Amino acid sequence: MPSETDPLLPAYAPAPEISYQHRLLPYSSEISYGSAIPTGDSSALTPKSWKSQDELQYDYAGNGLEESEDDTSSTFESGMAKVFRTVLGVIFLAAVFAVSVSVLQGGDRQPHSTWPPSATPSSTSRPHPAPSPPARRTVRERVQDILTSTPLIDGHNDLAIFIRGKYKNNIFGSEFRKDFENGGMPMNVDLPRMRAGKVGGAFWSAFVVCPVNASYDMSDENYASAAAHTTEQIDLLNNLQKQYPQDFTSATNLSSGDESGRVNMLAQWHDTKSFFGPISIEGLHQVLPSAPMSMLRSYYALGVRMATLTWNCHNAFADAALVMNDFRTPPHVVNDILRPKEGAVTKRGLGVIQEMNRLGMIVDISHTSYWTQKAVLSTDKRISQAPVVFSHSSAYSICPHPRNVRDDILDLVPKSKSLVMVNFSPEFISCVSSNNNTLKNEPHFSLPTFVIKNNTLHQVARHITYIGGRIGYDYVGLGSDYDGMGDLTPQGLDGVDKFPDLVAELLTMGVSDENVKKVVGGNILRVWKDVDEVSARMKKEGVLPGLDDGSGY
Repeated sequence: MPSETDPLLPAYAPAPEISYQHRLLPYSSEISYGSAIPTGDSSALTPKSWKSQDELQYDYAGNGLEESEDDTSSTFESGMAKVFRTVLGVIFLAAVFAVSVSVLQGGDRQPHSTWPPSATPSSTSRPHPAPSPPARRTVRERVQDILTSTPLIDGHNDLAIFIRGKYKNNIFGSEFRKDFENGGMPMNVDLPRMRAGKVGGAFWSAFVVCPVNASYDMSDENYASAAAHTTEQIDLLNNLQKQYPQDFTSATNLSSGDESGRVNMLAQWHDTKSFFGPISIEGLHQVLPSAPMSMLRSYYALGVRMATLTWNCHNAFADAALVMNDFRTPPHVVNDILRPKEGAVTKRGLGVIQEMNRLGMIVDISHTSYWTQKAVLSTDKRISQAPVVFSHSSAYSICPHPRNVRDDILDLVPKSKSLVMVNFSPEFISCVSSNNNTLKNEPHFSLPTFVIKNNTLHQVARHITYIGGRIGYDYVGLGSDYDGMGDLTPQGLDGVDKFPDLVAELLTMGVSDENVKKVVGGNILRVWKDVDEVSARMKKEGVLPGLDDGSGY
């Protein structure tokens, strides 16, 4: 368990995402989300009617029609007619016999005859049988093909904060090495399970909790401890990857060699199946309010490739969806913009986003408020030149939690070629509104009630197919939040080794192989590539590094 004196860890719970007690509906409660979910690839089916392709049975109607019998009233024939038909039959049979003999003996066919076409031994031999239809692949074979050809990239993994809580960051000790290398590590992640789950990599979160009262005391002094702990967690993740060089790629860039000439991540994965190792930070409370530009550049040099604009606190740059002041009470839901004159993304926030674009650091808007999301994704004045991601957020229409993405925000995602990576945390996949009037009173939000009955792998798949069906499968991915969701996990998704089961469920629900490839990794690779290209263009255009406030000492 985490040390109670560790200032980085929440005092009330070990899991950073689960910030309040589960409010449960009884397990026996019958919760219905409707009879059909659009998948975009096939007709919507009710859950009970879904079958694995291994189990599908096909029934075909007969190819022929029933023959009608002759009318029994038309049976009279004259004797002469019978005789005449008999004579004609004999003549016909004789003619057929003569022609057959002629053909067998070569006949008197002229040399220039065109029958049969292209007369060759093969064409005069017996007809070729029709080609057999290709063998139907099983779902498991399709899963294997997908995860072998496309790296599965998780948008958010909290292994680092779990290591801090359980092992005090001592990854060199025998206890950690035994658990991590041999399997059976508490929570959701270890090397054997990563291999079993065909994991291609993840954005490994260097998570740090918000300072006390961070939403209202945005001084460097209040944020200093969070910044210090961030460097510790980044260092932990870099040391972990260096300790297991046979498992983690040494590359820091996606699709081009870095300054030391090392191969890129994608090429190394195809060669050795090494895990992708980019680092993310989870909130701009992890930089000093007076020095965000220089700190982001320092983090980038240490391997950080994604930054979430907020965690569960407002900061100097953007507004959060939930605010926790002392981590001992439930968070309250943000119902308005903190600084109406500046907006949900402040002037300094606009500068930070531009610097992230210039660096090639992915902008993550999970945890941010509805208004922050709208500001970032707005088509009126787009403030990010590169696509952005929700690294671990699910569909609000299925689970009305303020951490999830509402439909009107989802509809903005394709316009900037951005991405929603579905979270597996129970609180965010299976819930119902606690107040029947909540939806009517938008945009005023409240925390929903968790429903344990639907806390399943299938429910996670429903979030994926809902988003894919609404905005297209080019804009949905996976952001598990493993090792950050606490002890309770969706049934059937208790660890990284269960990723293939989720892929199989998507195929069973009718999502095509090509679309599943996009979901598991193709889409985040596309976004990352676009971010790199925007960075290269901005540098080529001479966009200078952003400057911090240089006043004071």
